Amino acid sequence: MTAQEIRKKYLKYFEAKGHKVIPRANLVPNNDPTTLFTGSGMQPLIPYLLGEEHPDGDKLVNSQTCLRAQDIDEVGDNRHTTFFEMLGNWSLGDYFKEEQIPNFFNFLTKEIGLDPNRIFVSCFSGDPENNIPKDDESAKVWKDIFDELNLSSNSKDLVTEENGAKLGGEDIRISFYKDKNWWCRAGNISNMPEGEPGGPDSEVFYLFPSIQHDPKYGEKCHVNCDCGRYIELGNSVFMQYLKTKDGFKHLPKQNVDYGGGLERMTAASIDSPDVYKGSLLWPIVQELEKVSGKSYELETNNMRIIADHLRAAVFLCIDGINPSNKEQGYVMRRLIRKSLRVMLELGLEEQILESLTKIILDMFKDDFHEIEVKYDDIVQVLIKEERVFRQTLKKGIKEFNKILGAVTGEDLFKLYDTYGFPVELSLEEVNLQGLKLEDNWKTNFDHQMSEQRRRSQTATKGVFKGGLGGQTEQHKKYHTATHLMYQALREVLGDHVIQHGSNITEERLRFDFSHPSKMTDEDIKKVEDIVNREIAKDLKISFAEYPTEKATNELHALGAFGDRYGDIVKVYTMKADNEEKPFSFEICGGPHVNHSLELYEDGKKFKIVKEESSSAGIRRVKAQLV
Repeated sequence: MTAQEIRKKYLKYFEAKGHKVIPRANLVPNNDPTTLFTGSGMQPLIPYLLGEEHPDGDKLVNSQTCLRAQDIDEVGDNRHTTFFEMLGNWSLGDYFKEEQIPNFFNFLTKEIGLDPNRIFVSCFSGDPENNIPKDDESAKVWKDIFDELNLSSNSKDLVTEENGAKLGGEDIRISFYKDKNWWCRAGNISNMPEGEPGGPDSEVFYLFPSIQHDPKYGEKCHVNCDCGRYIELGNSVFMQYLKTKDGFKHLPKQNVDYGGGLERMTAASIDSPDVYKGSLLWPIVQELEKVSGKSYELETNNMRIIADHLRAAVFLCIDGINPSNKEQGYVMRRLIRKSLRVMLELGLEEQILESLTKIILDMFKDDFHEIEVKYDDIVQVLIKEERVFRQTLKKGIKEFNKILGAVTGEDLFKLYDTYGFPVELSLEEVNLQGLKLEDNWKTNFDHQMSEQRRRSQTATKGVFKGGLGGQTEQHKKYHTATHLMYQALREVLGDHVIQHGSNITEERLRFDFSHPSKMTDEDIKKVEDIVNREIAKDLKISFAEYPTEKATNELHALGAFGDRYGDIVKVYTMKADNEEKPFSFEICGGPHVNHSLELYEDGKKFKIVKEESSSAGIRRVKAQLV
């Protein structure tokens, strides 16, 4: 079964069970300072898991495109990708474990035909220190399912990966772990900050008997072993707890948050442990085989890296990101350039991204209709980046010739990071020119690379120290100021100004928008004056929900470039009592203050502190209340 078929089956399966199909969120979260990318289907739904009512009801389903830049160095094995689709279904206080677990099992076995004898599961082992019990409820549901099919339902407490490698075995159908079966954005239960939701989860794995266990991963194989014999297909999170200063308390509703990898389900469907042989990656590999004259079997890792990284870069472009040296654009550029670097190892020295980009777009365009509008522009972005990179290889060699004395790790990193010059080529050039390397070049280079990875990755543990991002009073003030500035920019610069992303912290707001040239000092002053003028009017801030079609086409509410909406949207109005027309009328999820004068507390006023280029045709401003 193809991934395209599985995606459609999944949406129809849960739609028939009363779920509303909601659109995917942009790969770049809007107004979320905690992360660079949407890394899971639940990420855009946090407010609703915390208790807010969702406009589409309490049973939802979708297929969410995700990107996890922290996995970039894992790509090359049979199951890791930076970009993937996550099939998700949610119950916001409706059904719970007794319904979710059989639903997912039936989808796997009856809808896409997986062998139930090869399905293994894990559940939460409990945390006595935090008074959170072992999840015997989920285990019982699983045991009943397996017993009914006359399958073994043996269970064992493995708790950690380490004792799993000592105590595991294929006779264990239901395994219990602690950290592996607790889900929260902070990673594990001990790192959860105040204000963070989480809960026990039940993971489903598929066994591939053709893969032999590798003893380097431990004496015995178990579901969480890294040898690749088991592949996780999906994870039902029972989001029912909130971390507070006094410990854990129950959320207002018991929620189900399920997410499962479409690529992995497809691999299981075709009985292959290699996700790259599924229909969303294999066409890229086939093209690489064709143009390079080399086989996937002999160039497996290189072709996996290229296929994954280019697919991720293309989808970033679909969602409005261009290659740059900053944040999301930096990750996109790194993905493209690493792909092109690996292509050299396949002997591909001529431009090739045009054909590969079209293959990727053609795989998705029937199911993601936004691609059709941007198709040609996306191809041109990738072509341009390839042309620039191949030129930087020549520039890198020229820069190499300027180095005096021993070549240092810092030199090699600069060549790699600034000029896109692969370190492997740098080392070859050292030998060709008879130069010397400093003794500790590797240590220094690795240090620079680790700093680069830190910049590339999504949210780290420290991000969550203050709880959920964007919920403090200062966040609300800057969120409100962003609306006012958006409208002011359009008044000063013109209606061509469209939002291309924003980021809000407690210290400042950042806003990207379409505009072909640098703002003048006069333009900046005009925008500041308009925003401060409107704040001083003490605008009343309120919202109402509208059908999306009416909000955008009839009422002309502003939105952000690349954002996709459900059938109903929340529109915020900012309006003075004595004026008929609102100053700002914009689609947004919140949060905001209630009156604009709240922005002036402590005598502060709105000021743009920086204006710069974000990427071609996109400007970026940073502003503060000072």
